[in-house]
Amino acid sequence: MFRDWKWTLLTVAVLIIISTLCTLAMTLFTRTLIDGYILPLSQEAVPDFSPLGMALLKLAAVLLVGVFVSFFFNFLMIKVEQGIIKQLRGEAFDHLMTLPLRYFDSHSHGAIMSVFTNDMDTFRQMVGRTLPHLFSSVITLISTFASMVVLSIPLTGLSLICAAGALVVAVTLSKYSRRYFKGRQENMARVNGYIEEMVSGQKVVKVFSHEKEAENGFKSVNEDLFKSVFKANRVANTVMPINAGIANLGYVLIAIAGAYISLHYGPEVLTVGTLVSFLTLHKNFSRPIAQISQETNNIAMASAGAERVYELLDEKSEPDEGHVTLVRQSDGPDRNDFFWQDNGKLVPQQGLVSLKDVDFAYVPEKQVLYDITLTAYPGQKIAFVGGTGAGKTTITNLINRFYDITDGKITVDGFDVFDISKPSLRRSLGIVLQQTDLFSGTVMENIRFGRLDASDEECIAAAKLVCAHSFIMRLPEGYNTYIGGDGGALSAGERQLLSIARTAVADPPVLVLDEATSSIDTRTEKLIQKGMDGIMKGRTSFVIAHRLSTVRDADYIIVLEKGRIIEAGKHFELLDRKGKYWELYTGGSL
Repeated sequence: MFRDWKWTLLTVAVLIIISTLCTLAMTLFTRTLIDGYILPLSQEAVPDFSPLGMALLKLAAVLLVGVFVSFFFNFLMIKVEQGIIKQLRGEAFDHLMTLPLRYFDSHSHGAIMSVFTNDMDTFRQMVGRTLPHLFSSVITLISTFASMVVLSIPLTGLSLICAAGALVVAVTLSKYSRRYFKGRQENMARVNGYIEEMVSGQKVVKVFSHEKEAENGFKSVNEDLFKSVFKANRVANTVMPINAGIANLGYVLIAIAGAYISLHYGPEVLTVGTLVSFLTLHKNFSRPIAQISQETNNIAMASAGAERVYELLDEKSEPDEGHVTLVRQSDGPDRNDFFWQDNGKLVPQQGLVSLKDVDFAYVPEKQVLYDITLTAYPGQKIAFVGGTGAGKTTITNLINRFYDITDGKITVDGFDVFDISKPSLRRSLGIVLQQTDLFSGTVMENIRFGRLDASDEECIAAAKLVCAHSFIMRLPEGYNTYIGGDGGALSAGERQLLSIARTAVADPPVLVLDEATSSIDTRTEKLIQKGMDGIMKGRTSFVIAHRLSTVRDADYIIVLEKGRIIEAGKHFELLDRKGKYWELYTGGSL
């Protein structure tokens, strides 16, 4: 903040000082008004009010300056606070894009969203309101204290005793408030996460008539939020009344002591104007202390929010130590002419993928894969079959380094995947996931997401290749039809077709099809199978599917069970063995 907004903040600091001094001038003028004008004029037979008028005009000019600088520094602080939050959100989002999938597996989407909304908003309020108020309060305290010492040292001592009491209250209560405010932010994240889950799973909630249970679940997390907010605000809102009471008690004591001094020692020691000014200064002195006490609660709340923001920023980015990159020969006639670039040397990209003695565990205490060894030669179609949780998808996630292996080795065209830069490795793999993710935008933009420099003609050709062109042309505006997030207006099969077209336009050397036709009916599957075969032609393909149409013609079928390869071979070879594959096939589980 001070690095990027140094001069703006210095300007704000100067303006706050000017504004505070203008307010102080008005307070001190009370002494002059009473002792220099009102009392002398009250003793004159024919009073001349012109000197008083001129003094009031000067005071008005000073107050106008105070109003102007107050408006201006508030305007500058709005610019600063919004600029800082814009920068912080940008940094947080950029960092979010670098985090590994493990982070998203362990944090709900609602909790992540809460960091960008609630937590950053508390930080914004601290920057835009709390910091200027604190600085203004400190300047007011210093200038007011100096003025009080000049007016009356005995009364200043009495005022300091009251201020010390208020400070003790503020420090004591702030110790409790921070803990409660942190709980408030955490419970707010839980509420957001719960709402996000229930909204995204609304169909499931309704199908199973789970509305009442969902309501009860929300009431529980909402009750926790209520309790934490109540406790935090109860502590925070106690500070102001207590400090106000201490300040009022001090006001009474100073008034009594000042009146006694003035009456017994005369105006030579303490004039009426001085006493009135001092009482106003005491109020001004107590108000910043109460304000600082209140702002400490805001700081506690902002600290809790900032702590969650910095937890996100402190998360380690996905490591990428690879130096081998994938390049395409831009001036070559073949668009599939890929090369690996290793220290200036170009090695043809073939699609040879090998796994040797690979072990993997998502968490150390639960191993998922054991001794996985296989080789996919260029142009081969490798199919993975097995029950749910057998490790089919996990293997493909290791090839593209969504997760890193625990032991063993994975190579692509002879290069260890740890030596290949992750963007290059993933650019060489076209993936169609079981879950389709579309984005807000046109159909054309969603297809082009696979390769941003693809032309309209290339996007249309990709759609035709996977038989998506016909349904796209039936949409209201064809390829320019706008679809919302996740393509809610499209059927599951249509969304999957767009996802496959996106992969086709990426023109990757290696394909991973994770149950790519699971959401497509049999008739649609037959229509796109020819297009899928065209995409896979000449490319190494890994296919995870339950349908026979994507398994029978595979060059090699890997049968997995509990994270181990138990069978491998061609379709008819595996049937002849009458092992696990035969059981799955004859039982219709494929």
